[in-house]
Amino acid sequence: MGFETDVKRILEYLPVTNQKPDNELAENTKDFGSKDKYRQTVMFTAIMTPIIERLARTYLRRPASVYIGAIGKPTERVEQVIIMCSENEKRNKLLEILERGIEPPIIIFVNQKKAVDVLAKGLSKKGYNPCTLHGGKGQESRDLALAQLKKGEKDILVATDVAGRGIDIKDVSMVLNYDMAKTIQDYTHRIGRTGRAGKAGKAVTFLTKEDSATFYELKEVILESPVSVCPPELINHPDAQHKPGTVVTKRNKTAILCA
Repeated sequence: MGFETDVKRILEYLPVTNQKPDNELAENTKDFGSKDKYRQTVMFTAIMTPIIERLARTYLRRPASVYIGAIGKPTERVEQVIIMCSENEKRNKLLEILERGIEPPIIIFVNQKKAVDVLAKGLSKKGYNPCTLHGGKGQESRDLALAQLKKGEKDILVATDVAGRGIDIKDVSMVLNYDMAKTIQDYTHRIGRTGRAGKAGKAVTFLTKEDSATFYELKEVILESPVSVCPPELINHPDAQHKPGTVVTKRNKTAILCA
């Protein structure tokens, strides 16, 4: 996220004379009661991308890696529901879902900052009690929104992908993708806000023709879920048959599919 240069600069200033050796001697931990002890570096990350893995290998000595869940995949406890619709149908479908009754808190994701405020204002007029979170808000406003949601003062969080990573709100009953995420990785992070700590969750996604670049990967993710059903409209959609950018050969003719 742009912090790599700063992280490297900090690590360069840390003492290296007491680093653990990168061999079997590292297991012989020195007496922590004495002045002579090894420096210990511990790293936590929600995702281990190749870039982060290279950074970790550079500074860690004989690290032990602990993984929780399947790497890069949604938890099996989240039921994924896909609703195929047009852009103009989204608002009514959202209200239909909310009118059936919700168990707060829930999170609604949209892709644009302006859309966050517009949607939250509309929900307020309908009698709901939303708060908002996006990149245009200062840290104080962000902290306030999260605090209100956690205390039960607000029942809905309308947010951009800023809320998709690095936050933990207990007992989120549902994540609703009003706008489908731009990438399947962001989608996975979004729906990971529910179904946490051993509990079940639900993720509803409004899918339009403008989201066709994600159809194939989204279909594959849902088909792998033991608690989700992929709708025929997505399974059979032409854009869900091949991953964008792959080469498909048919009847001795080659075509390149572009995203």
